[in-house]
Order: sequence, then structure tokens, then C-alpha cells
Amino acid sequence: MHDIEYIRKNPEEFAEAMKSRGMKKFTAKEILEIDHEKRALTTKLQDLNRQCNGITEEIKKLKMSKSSCEEQTEASKNITNKIGAISLKEQIEKGKLVNILSNLPNIPAQDVPIGTDENSNVEVRRYGEKGQFDFVPMSHYKLGERLGLMDSEQAAKISGSRFAVLKGQLARLERALVNFMLEMHVNEFSYTEVYHPALVKNEAMYNVGQLPKFSNDSYLTTDELRLIPTGEVVLTNLVADKIIEEKELPIRFTAYSECFRKEAGSAGRDTRGMIRQHQFGKVELVSITTEDQSNDELERMTNVAEEILKKLELPYRVMLLCSGDMGFAAQKTYDIEVWLPGQNKYREISSCSNCGAFQARRMNTKYFSETDKKVKKYVHTLNGSALAIGRTIIAIMENYQNPDGSITIPNMLQKYMGNDTVIVK
Repeated sequence: MHDIEYIRKNPEEFAEAMKSRGMKKFTAKEILEIDHEKRALTTKLQDLNRQCNGITEEIKKLKMSKSSCEEQTEASKNITNKIGAISLKEQIEKGKLVNILSNLPNIPAQDVPIGTDENSNVEVRRYGEKGQFDFVPMSHYKLGERLGLMDSEQAAKISGSRFAVLKGQLARLERALVNFMLEMHVNEFSYTEVYHPALVKNEAMYNVGQLPKFSNDSYLTTDELRLIPTGEVVLTNLVADKIIEEKELPIRFTAYSECFRKEAGSAGRDTRGMIRQHQFGKVELVSITTEDQSNDELERMTNVAEEILKKLELPYRVMLLCSGDMGFAAQKTYDIEVWLPGQNKYREISSCSNCGAFQARRMNTKYFSETDKKVKKYVHTLNGSALAIGRTIIAIMENYQNPDGSITIPNMLQKYMGNDTVIVK
């Protein structure tokens, strides 16, 4: 949610920010007109309430002196009726304003490159050397099928397209990765592990910016609960409607989440294998910070996600996303893209974002300092994948494949896999 005071003072700057997010013809005119009407109605209400209070006091005095107060009583009724009518108009204008602001993306940070799509993203750094193969590397789904450990065909019969069934050592690899990542985040980086529901109320989705704009992207149950598209929804909402002491910040949460997405806009893209599925596992990181901590926390969070890939010895690059390629709630995002030799390209495996106060305004979460408890500020929220489990499996399969179709298990994971060193048919 946006700060209306900022828009009043900086309408042209706000409009330019929205244009950089892909809203080419955007102006702040409609917002300011609705805001002006709402404020005028609020002023009228305040004036009428003052009049009503004055007449109420006058009636009390007249009754105490046993004098007639019919004229004042009638005037009070008229004012009360006016208050009701104007209050309704004010609520309508407020609803219009909230509806518009709720559908507008976050303002990009000043150091975010301006651009329309991934072609304007900026590479920040790379790690690791791409593996050299003396054979043509296969894609993960061909490897999985040949091993007999990945079954998309039977998954499609059971659930439809964009699902996969993993068996044997590949299923165990998924469990190993979850344990490895969570242990790292908790033991090395001081995150608090959370187990949470996969079904949430619409309000929780609204608070993080998933609603109303992306209503068609998530699965809605018949009793108005939604399957989470990311663990961020629950972890961020753990502080919804709270006032936190500054000394408690930053707060850091991590969780393994089963995530569910319709992938409505992905027809024809990544239809084979596990790149883009309706259900997938992810280890999520969420941080709640002060406004002064959030920039450093974004760098820290990104480094935490990178550390997973370093320990797995997977080559990757870090990309700073441009204004037009960021997620709706983000003001700055780093994507980590892992090298996939079977596709001969880098693909996203993590996305770490600073959302500033954008989500905090929607969920009404603030903090105060010990020195001045009267001054309350909105917290800043951050989220990141560390990492997407399915895509990490893909990266391991493709980077650690052998000429005979077997897959070497990274050293770091062998203790989680019963000391196995290779995945075979």
C-alpha cells in the first residue's frame, strides 16, 4: 500500500515511478481527486459532529432547567441524518481510494535500473565455473525418466499437467535438501524455524500484495480459503497488526512450504519437467526490520541464499532486476540464477526482495524505539527463496550428471542420503 501523503506532495514523481513499473499512461490525477473529495467529506463530518456535540450539551442544560428543547432536538435529528449520509459518501470515496492504491505496485528503490523486462536486468556477480562435459548433457526430465525416478506421465493421469512424482533416491534427495537448507538457516544464520498452514484467509493474501491484483493466480477453496503461492504469505503475516519494540528487530523466520500456483500466464512455457509446476516445495526466508536495517538485510538474505549454492558447488549468477521485471510488492530484488547445462542457460532458483513499508502499511505493522514510544514507524519486510527445492534438484541432476545417466550426489548432501554417493537406476 502506498503513503497517500507522499502522493499528495509528489504526484509527478509517483506517476513516473508507476510508469517505470509498466503503467505507461498513469497519472496521479484520479487518486488526488478522490482523495480531495474524501478529505472534504471528512472535514464536513468533523464540523457536523462538533455541531451535534454542541446541541447535545445545550439540550442537557435545557432539560436540567426544565426548559423546552424541541427546537434543539429537531436540529439534532437533522444533523444526525446529515452525518449518516455524508459518512456513507466518505466510506464510498475511501473504498475507491483503497481499491486504486491496492492495485498499484511498489515504488522502485533509487538504485533499481529502469526497464520493461528481463533484458534490462543487471548482472551483479557470478560464482563458480560451468562444468565441462565430454558428452552432450541431458535435461533433468530425460535423466529422471531414464533413471525411472521421475514420473510426469503418471502424475498427469493423477493430477493433470504441471505435476511430477519423484521416487526412490530423487524423493530422498528432496527431503535431504529441505533438511540441509533448514539446518543451515537455523544453525548458521539464526533464523527461527516455523511450521505453518498451507491455507490462508484472503486478508493474509491481501496483506502481502497477492490480492486483489493476482486473485486468479491462486487456488481458492469453496470455504474462501486460499492455498499459499509462497511461504512468504504466512511468515510475513506472523507480525500482522502488531506493534514491535525496535530492540526486537530484525526478526528472521524460515520455513519449508508446499506452494501452489495456477501458472495462469505460462501456457506453453516449461511444460516438461519440474521448472514450472502447480505444486512445488520451497524453503522461504522472511525478515522484519526497521527502515534503516532493510537495505543491509537484503544483501545479507541474498548472501544466505548464495551460500546454499556455494556449498552445493553449483555455478550461478546474481541479477539486479529492473523496475519492470520486479514482483508487485518489491522495491528492490535480486534474482539468483543457477546454471543448467541441460538447457544451456541460467534459470532463476531464488528471488530475494526488499518490500520496504509497502506490505507493513497493508497489514498495519509498526515499531517504536525505547527512547520515544510515541513515534511509531512502519516496519520493513523482506522475503527470499533459499531455495526452491524442485529447481535445486534440477540443478543437481544436470550439473552432476555422468555419461551413464547416473547422478553424483554433492558432498554436502551425502550424509543426508545415508552416505550414498551416486543416484542410479
